[in-house]
Amino acid sequence: MVIMSSQDGETRRAGHTRVAILAAAERLFAERGVMSVSNRQISDAAGQGNNTAVGYHFGTKHDLVRAIVRTHEEPIEHLRAAAIEAMSDPTQIREWAHCLVGPLTAHLASAGSPSWYARFLAQLIADPALHETIADEALSSASLVAIVDGFNRCLPQLSAEVHVERSIMARHLIVNMCAEHERALATRKATPRASWDAAATGLTDAIVGLYQAPVTALAPITKV
Repeated sequence: MVIMSSQDGETRRAGHTRVAILAAAERLFAERGVMSVSNRQISDAAGQGNNTAVGYHFGTKHDLVRAIVRTHEEPIEHLRAAAIEAMSDPTQIREWAHCLVGPLTAHLASAGSPSWYARFLAQLIADPALHETIADEALSSASLVAIVDGFNRCLPQLSAEVHVERSIMARHLIVNMCAEHERALATRKATPRASWDAAATGLTDAIVGLYQAPVTALAPITKV
């Protein structure tokens, strides 16, 4: 017979509370926007009678947002690393584009429907005060750094400035298109692509086209 101590029981309850808060916060943030949701609303949605539960377990709202991101980024990081390992030809830009898109869509597919993470991410990148959270997590991701390096090697003709610009475009395209697909699935509306796998194929096509698009030289600015 295994006897559970009172401390073990408290630890387990605290773990359940954290999971409930994270799930409730992710859904509410996705639906209403991060700054429009109070800690009281999150606590109520998580079934917590104590309105200070969010602050007690996570600290500030930015800390809570970062905790949500990290909950998802850990499994996505494993999927990205596996995708990079499985590449057959790292000289092909499409393979790097697949490594960028496929792990996120696979993770969203595994969550079932309704899921909320893509719409939550869309809220973050639209908020100047919060989009740095995504940037910080990206910088700490070994797989994302490898993917950026892969794009750079495949497209040596692009300047560093254009690489950065198109990386920003790609991030917005991926997150917002995933959010649209997720929203359509949640509301049982028609989607341009029938599945997350098909959506990943369309996004991969678009990313390849984005990076390979011509670069128009800007006319020099004439100083008066």
